[in-house]
Amino acid sequence: MWMLILEGLAIGGLLGLTGAGGGILAVPALMASQGWTVAQAAPVGLLAVTLSALVGTFEGLFKKIVRYRAALWIALISIPSARYGVHLGGIISPVWLTLAFSLVMLVVAYRIFFKKVNDHTGVLCKVNQTTGRLIWNMKTALSLGAIGVVAGLLTGLLGVGGGFVIVPVLSKVTDLDMRSIVATSLMIIFLIGGVSISAHILDGFQYPVSVTLTFVLAC
Repeated sequence: MWMLILEGLAIGGLLGLTGAGGGILAVPALMASQGWTVAQAAPVGLLAVTLSALVGTFEGLFKKIVRYRAALWIALISIPSARYGVHLGGIISPVWLTLAFSLVMLVVAYRIFFKKVNDHTGVLCKVNQTTGRLIWNMKTALSLGAIGVVAGLLTGLLGVGGGFVIVPVLSKVTDLDMRSIVATSLMIIFLIGGVSISAHILDGFQYPVSVTLTFVLAC
């Protein structure tokens, strides 16, 4: 039980600090401590990360650094892919799910160790320097929509929050400052996570109450 609490505290702290990384660690942590498969750990890890992201979302909204229109748009576009990801997670064998998760973790590790500094030149989604908000046009809508499709699929399939995709891509395609990117990412994680959790429940997933409550409260 103490291991579960320590895992939750570490993951919640990482998520709040970076806007990413919580879900990608929550699932393997639960697999290791509880002996679960990816399919068993994903919904529990996702619930904890989603509720933890909600706290950061409120803080970002209070500070007025969340680009909520972008978050809502990305979440809206993610609904079909998140639902499809949950469906795939239910029919793919545990071995293939574990391999897919391992591949995602390798990609994340590569990005961490070989990260390039982004100078915001030639970004697709520009910020209005007067208002601090994104300038909406077709290019902005398509770029952010693509983030929603990928993040939704990974969230539904693997139970990751998608922050490891959202944060670097927002940094690449927009000239938002990092505080806004992290805060906006947390809102997106909360919204997409809510969609995927609803899909898991509709598919009949039963949350183990004691482990879920302990992990969620720790996060």
